[in-house]
Amino acid sequence: MPIQAINVRNQFKGKVREIVRGDVVSEIDVETPWGIVTSVITTRSVDELQLRVGSDVVALVKSTEVSIAKL
Repeated sequence: MPIQAINVRNQFKGKVREIVRGDVVSEIDVETPWGIVTSVITTRSVDELQLRVGSDVVALVKSTEVSIAKL
């Protein structure tokens, strides 16, 4: 089912660069035009979404806190 609307403002389109599978959770690296976004999701979700290296995805970032570090 396609997503009709979503309230998450921070959305980064990209491609799956790497998947590090674990028994319960997996680490997904998504390459975006702004850099790499890493997500940790359940391995079951990886399988249900049929994620593979090269899959087109959108990383949705929602947080109750945003920290800033001076460079």
